[in-house]
Amino acid sequence: MLKTSINFSALLLFIFFMSSCYNTKKSSYFSEVQDATVLAKADEMQINVQKNDLLSITINSANSLADAPFNVNNSVKASNLTSSGNRNETSGYLVDTDGNIEINQLGKVKAAGISKKQLKENITQMLLQKQLLVDPIVTIRHMNFEVTIMGEVGKPAVISVPNEKISLIEALGSAGDITIYGQKENVLLIRESDGKRMIKRLNLNSKDFLQSEYYYLQPNDIVYVEADKNRLASVNRTRLILPTLLSAASFFLIALSYFKR
Repeated sequence: MLKTSINFSALLLFIFFMSSCYNTKKSSYFSEVQDATVLAKADEMQINVQKNDLLSITINSANSLADAPFNVNNSVKASNLTSSGNRNETSGYLVDTDGNIEINQLGKVKAAGISKKQLKENITQMLLQKQLLVDPIVTIRHMNFEVTIMGEVGKPAVISVPNEKISLIEALGSAGDITIYGQKENVLLIRESDGKRMIKRLNLNSKDFLQSEYYYLQPNDIVYVEADKNRLASVNRTRLILPTLLSAASFFLIALSYFKR
């Protein structure tokens, strides 16, 4: 009887682990890329300034006294909560709802809808045309470059990007990577541009992704990794079957102990 009960328990354990098995082939990236494959560099999309962006704009020239008004006045402080719950105050130029920033002595400057490079050239030309500075050097940086990673990843997070450049793969790595239950062939990218919301599904196992315009992320991008549907179905079946099996095992063991008396 004891041997029979041990064999029955072993069978239950086997059924449980088999129901939890997962195809490990799905856990790898770029399964279509071969060792000898030579790929072109991924396209870097031009990132345009958007409404509500917070920009750091520094204007320098040979005359530091003449530069001072441009780097102090008309800046605003944006307040946001950090992951630790502390409030962080950041100075910069906030692009208003009309798409403008306001710079001392220059007035309103159109910013939304154009690249930082174009904005830099526009500000430089305005300074020269008004003869406010000689050979001005304008530097513009995004101060709110963040991307959000959600779903089947190790650590869902909002990631700050101080160097203003991050690939989707780097972002996933910073979020703890896709779990073995995540669908690498069906990653959802949500991006807002010029007041429009774009939704794109990406296959990270495809070699085409390495050359696509979505390889690099843009400010405020949201990446959502869906769970494998077969895995979810398997988990649901296990949750339904396991209690029944455990009840049957308990009944069997109780019956054994009864007949042994």
